[in-house]
Amino acid sequence: MANLGQPLALRAAVGPAGSTKPLKDGAVPTPAIQFEFADVTSLIPAYRRMVRDLEYDVCELPIVTYLLARSWGRRLTALPIFLRHGFFHHWIVCRADSDIQQPRDLEQQRVAVRAYTVTPPTWVRGILRSAYGVDLDRVTWVTDDEEHVPEYQRPPNVVAAPAGTTLAQLFKLGDLEAGFIGPAGIGPVDPAATRPLIAEPESAAFDWFQRTHIYPFQNVVVVKDTLLEAHPWVAGELFDAFKQSTTAYLEQLDRDGPTTPDDAALLRRREIVGGDPLPTGIAPNRRALQTIMEFALDQRILTRTPDVTELFPPGTLDLA
Repeated sequence: MANLGQPLALRAAVGPAGSTKPLKDGAVPTPAIQFEFADVTSLIPAYRRMVRDLEYDVCELPIVTYLLARSWGRRLTALPIFLRHGFFHHWIVCRADSDIQQPRDLEQQRVAVRAYTVTPPTWVRGILRSAYGVDLDRVTWVTDDEEHVPEYQRPPNVVAAPAGTTLAQLFKLGDLEAGFIGPAGIGPVDPAATRPLIAEPESAAFDWFQRTHIYPFQNVVVVKDTLLEAHPWVAGELFDAFKQSTTAYLEQLDRDGPTTPDDAALLRRREIVGGDPLPTGIAPNRRALQTIMEFALDQRILTRTPDVTELFPPGTLDLA
């Protein structure tokens, strides 16, 4: 292990989230590691720097991006630290004046998605097929951005928006019937001009959870393989640090109550999922991990689903 008088300096890119805030603020002691947190106003460029150039020692990364990057030989490995748990039924909307009345009406329509391999849309498309019977191959997915992993070749029903246009513009003009919201597609939306594709999305998500017992997550924490090879102890130290940060956040939330909309949403989810609303370790996240891999395979993002043990350092497989 590192000499505690000389902690190992690690450059890290981690976004703002309640569960990581105590670590980034220094409230969680890490005597063996000295973090240098990159100032990232948007995580999207950080994702690309990591999977293309391995710019950081430690980086938060969307699970689909991680799986795809690994399949193309990127030398990085995830730790069983799962970030940004939640449900995604509300992430897709249609125009308020659209003829779409149910999810299957998406077939033969054009739908906005920033890039095909973005993680929340992968979750949503999988749910649309498995829970609502949508034939994803009969939808045209329109993008206005590049994939994080540039080698990836998109399916033929994924097309680029016309040069010089954005998905938000095309959606507003009526050229697109539906779209993913926020950074996944059309950006902020006017509630008066849109409606959820899935009716009562929060209730629908909770009902889906009760049927499937799948509690989705969005991101994992990845580490450069060269770092793990040089300092094998780092994996356990990082796991402990992020775990302590999550615990500190939940304790503060119980003590002081919610201060942000995300805090309030987490408390509502906790009533549904029970137990730990931000689980770490493979065991409580295995069902969700297996599901997102199956969704990515079905959507022609992956060519095979790896065994879970391939995705994490051997010494972390039983951490909880």
